Amino acid sequence: MKKLLSEVIRKIRPDSKYEKEIFGKADSLIKKINSGLRHAKAVLGGSGAKDTWLKTFDADIFVKFNYEIFKDKSDQLSDILGDFLKKHFKIRRLHGSRDYFQIKEGKFTFEIVPILDIRKAEQAKNITDVSPLHSDFVLKHKKLNDEIRLTKQFFKAAKVYGAESYIRGFSGYVCEIITIYYGSFLALIKAIAKWKDKEVIDIKGYYKGKNIFSEINQSKLTSPIIVIDPVQKDRNAAAALDHEKFEIIKHKAREFLKKPSKEFFEVKALTEQDIRKEFGSNLVMLNVMPLKKKTDVAGAKMLKAFHYIENELVRCGFKVVESDMMWHAPNSLFYYALKDTKLPTQVEIIGPPVKNEKHALAFKKKHKKTFVKGKRLFAAGKRKFADAKTLIKTLVKASNVKNNVNDIRLV
Repeated sequence: MKKLLSEVIRKIRPDSKYEKEIFGKADSLIKKINSGLRHAKAVLGGSGAKDTWLKTFDADIFVKFNYEIFKDKSDQLSDILGDFLKKHFKIRRLHGSRDYFQIKEGKFTFEIVPILDIRKAEQAKNITDVSPLHSDFVLKHKKLNDEIRLTKQFFKAAKVYGAESYIRGFSGYVCEIITIYYGSFLALIKAIAKWKDKEVIDIKGYYKGKNIFSEINQSKLTSPIIVIDPVQKDRNAAAALDHEKFEIIKHKAREFLKKPSKEFFEVKALTEQDIRKEFGSNLVMLNVMPLKKKTDVAGAKMLKAFHYIENELVRCGFKVVESDMMWHAPNSLFYYALKDTKLPTQVEIIGPPVKNEKHALAFKKKHKKTFVKGKRLFAAGKRKFADAKTLIKTLVKASNVKNNVNDIRLV
């Protein structure tokens, strides 16, 4: 196991050539910002600052505005920073809890985030203000950097990495906290395999000896695990996690422990051909172009369309064996593997119990041919959609789909 994990670490850890290149680009941007922007200081942020990043082409730069000067101007920070940046760079403004900016430098993308320079979480005017405090916490555990990398890569390969609303998995920060809490990647995986619903991870022991469910607002505790933010004791850092991703990671952890392999760390991008090969003719696949919005927003909108189509397939009698939404910029794929893509044209319509005379009479008036099976009335009816692809062609025209994507079509 030790040899296997060492080999994975060597593969996923950014090499010196890569770090020299991205740090050089970041340093150049930071110097330009710091030389011209008053009462603010740009610094490297995110996993780059913590040295827990994987080889990526994205990095965060936080622009920390003087707290005393700007604490009452929190809602103006994006405009102040934007006015400065557009004089020196080609920027793209993105909407968030506080708007931020994107700058492309060669193959790298930098997100420039305005924040208040705070010393403690209680001073924050916006959730992003706390981010450097997250970095400070993780930096106290540098010896676990490679263990954290293993966690992030394992979660990425399992498709549970990311807290965005269209993923609802584990954020990078949560991966860092839980790895530090258990002390190593392997100890974490062993713990995950045994996780129960509503597992509580309180690394600072804020709620030791207390009932956390009476101490924190219930709306923050709906996720399957509760990860208390070490720098914000009233925040559940894993609040975005859904039960599907929770079950996936538990299954992957058990499988890995049963038969360890490098494959558990390999991010596999399924192609259209791979999916067709696996599911054959009982497959409905759609090519989707997302809305031209911020990634998180566009992803959330696509997810709404994806679920609407799946729910309608089920409502119309089709059994969905497997489904997924795969996003490979600039387009996405929706696929639905069905037990059958064609159903009998005739369908049994379930009616009320025979003894419920009032409802039974109304049911008989509505349907010409009724019959009794057991103690309930049924009617023979014609299925509106017996062919899945015919149904899909109707669904893509529905507002729940066309308002949430730029374009969608069967492939």
